[in-house]
Amino acid sequence: MKANVNLFWILAVFFGLVAVTYVVWGLVLTGDIEWVGAVALTLSVLLALFLGFYLNRVHRHQGGELPEDIPSSNIDDGDPELGHFAPWSWWPIVLAGGGALMMLGLSVGFWISFIAAPLLLIAVVGWTYEYYRGFHAH
Repeated sequence: MKANVNLFWILAVFFGLVAVTYVVWGLVLTGDIEWVGAVALTLSVLLALFLGFYLNRVHRHQGGELPEDIPSSNIDDGDPELGHFAPWSWWPIVLAGGGALMMLGLSVGFWISFIAAPLLLIAVVGWTYEYYRGFHAH
């Protein structure tokens, strides 16, 4: 994690230098500030600073080094249990289709959202409760 902290501090400094260069260059060439780029680069500096600060606080309070930070660690040392996943489940595909229809409805025609909303609801309920019935019931 220490490498990530250092990376975000370096990115914050880099974006800061680029933002200052961008504003000064715009003032020299045109005599005016191009606000969209200046604000975007300034917000990039703030984002990198926030992430660097947060990761630095987490790194200090985690109570030890992560396996990624120890050069002598093996790959298996950082292999956590991620949870239980159903490789045979079709519900994520239905949920993705419903989400795609919802986004299509919001961008093309709102009437498509009326078709997508029940599909999304059915997919969420089906994926949530797939282990409570059928062959793999608990």
